[in-house]
Formats: sequence, C-alpha cells, structure tokens
Amino acid sequence: MRIQCNMKGSRFIDVTMEHLKTLEKYNLLSDLIDSSGMVDDTSLNKLQLNVKALLEHTEDNEDLLQLCKDVLFHDNMKAFGLHQLILLYIENSGK
Repeated sequence: MRIQCNMKGSRFIDVTMEHLKTLEKYNLLSDLIDSSGMVDDTSLNKLQLNVKALLEHTEDNEDLLQLCKDVLFHDNMKAFGLHQLILLYIENSGK
C-alpha cells in the first residue's frame, strides 16, 4: 500500500499491513487529533513525541522501530501524509 505525502502527488511512502498492525498494537493514533478534527504539524509532532517516549520505555520493540524508520520519521512524512496514513488505517482496521 502506498500513501501520498504531499498535495502535488510527487512524494509517497510505502505502508505494509505490519505497519498498520503496529499502529494498532501501540494505539498510536488514539487521541492524536484535537477537537477541530484537523491533522496538522502539531498532530505529527505529538505522534513522534509519543513514539519516542514509547521507545524509551518499551523493550522488544523491533516492530515500532521499523514503523518509525519506514513511515513515521520518513523524510517525506508531513501532516498531509499523516492524514493519508490515518485514512488508510481506518480503511484497513479489522482486516
């Protein structure tokens, strides 16, 4: 699966089912977006800070490290990409 990371459609990140399972396992998308419902740079920063804290306090976190490397801290990941990741997660939840 692939998510678009910018409005122009020139940047993408490949996302696997394992990445989506890791998002679910660590409940990373919960309470990420404020009451406005907007996904912005603050949402991405919050997610990245939450993940860094988890990495510091979690052992046996190879799946989380892989998610960070491949998706969350990818050079192309911006707020638009996070929004697309959330939509992909919702679309594939329960599969």
